[in-house]
Amino acid sequence: MAAEVGKKCETKNVKITTKSHVMPNKKIGRRECQLVTFDLPYLAFYYNQKLLFYKGNDFGDMVGKLKDGLGLVLEEFYQLAGRLGKDEEGVFKVEFDDEMDGVEVVEAIAEGIEIADLMVEEGASTLKELTPYNEVLNLEGLHRPLLSVQLTKLKDGLAMGCAFNHAILDGTSTWHFMSSWAEVCGGAASVSVPPFLNRTKSRNTRVKLDLAAPPDPLATKTNGKAKPSPPQLREKVFKFSESDIDKIKSKVNSNPPSDGSKPFSTFQSLSVHIWRHVTQARELKPEDYTVFTVFADCRKRVDPPMPESYFGNLIQAVFTVTAAGLLLANPPEFGASAIQKAIENHNAKTIDERNKQWESEPKIFQFKDAGVNCVAVGSSPRFKVYDVDFGWGKPESVRSGSNNRFDGMVYLYQGKNGGRSIDVEISLEAQTMERLEKDKEFLMEV
Repeated sequence: MAAEVGKKCETKNVKITTKSHVMPNKKIGRRECQLVTFDLPYLAFYYNQKLLFYKGNDFGDMVGKLKDGLGLVLEEFYQLAGRLGKDEEGVFKVEFDDEMDGVEVVEAIAEGIEIADLMVEEGASTLKELTPYNEVLNLEGLHRPLLSVQLTKLKDGLAMGCAFNHAILDGTSTWHFMSSWAEVCGGAASVSVPPFLNRTKSRNTRVKLDLAAPPDPLATKTNGKAKPSPPQLREKVFKFSESDIDKIKSKVNSNPPSDGSKPFSTFQSLSVHIWRHVTQARELKPEDYTVFTVFADCRKRVDPPMPESYFGNLIQAVFTVTAAGLLLANPPEFGASAIQKAIENHNAKTIDERNKQWESEPKIFQFKDAGVNCVAVGSSPRFKVYDVDFGWGKPESVRSGSNNRFDGMVYLYQGKNGGRSIDVEISLEAQTMERLEKDKEFLMEV
């Protein structure tokens, strides 16, 4: 049965104790690499935040091991210890030299908080004090570290809050770095899979950008009156067990399309399950459009293909649009088929055409530009987030921070119990969330 996390927990007693910086253990010298078309659209997004909780009693020893391992792993992932820069033509790049500050490490104390309190947390907004760089744009990487790590001492363990500059890496690269960091903390002399750092191999088109961030439509005035505040969001985690996932997948595949297309994957089956029930909870009119957006990994889709270890952003948003009435009146395979076709059609030719179109008229988007009445999926249950063991056990929980959230944002994570269990972290307008919480079919309680 799907279960959701419940009570709110106040974390108002987080006290910052020290700030320091970590650089690679060895001298790297001057290095730079331009940002490419896959990176640039994220400059007006916020830093991407991840939060992991670990059991443990020796906070000082844990912090020492993490800092030592960070110095070692940065020998390969040195771009994270650098800064954003621009060349003489105004093209953005990642630059590093041995005189930079490196990765920021913040130490904090919240000894009145237990991990169990945080694991039943409903809204990510109350976890803000455990993650650095709240509401900080990636563009600020021109003068801020590209990675900030906050290590907070809890009553029974450690909270690791990480803020990654999304303009230089995507989810695949984020978890490659995290698993490599854990690997060296666990005793490895070096990283087993070094990052592929030459992002210009994926696309070597130089694009100059206007640095002005797009206007916030909610901040503008109409006829002298300020527009209303955005709706209040709630964030909630719904846990789908392996048996829940099997039931959802079996239902979606019970009446396969007659056009010979492949069976629907776990991702496609769960995605249409979420899309349909969120659309229903929004109480849209039948003629209202609804958009499903997924940020597809393009490493194997581009020509030539890039290695899995490619370090950077190599994702593109894939959009599926239909009318709410069509999505809900038809069986789930209707929406699943639309998602499947959109993902399969996102091939090298489509990617190249999208890039050329953007390069001809570059636009800086905000994280909210995912589509009308959208459900937008970030992260992936394929990421082995619970394998990130720094030497004192697997994390008790993995969450996203409060950045880059909007009505309809969904993060999918591998479930802690392993197998095919999946945690679904959803941000919705408060009344929509209330209706979704009562939807027994969505919760797999029927």
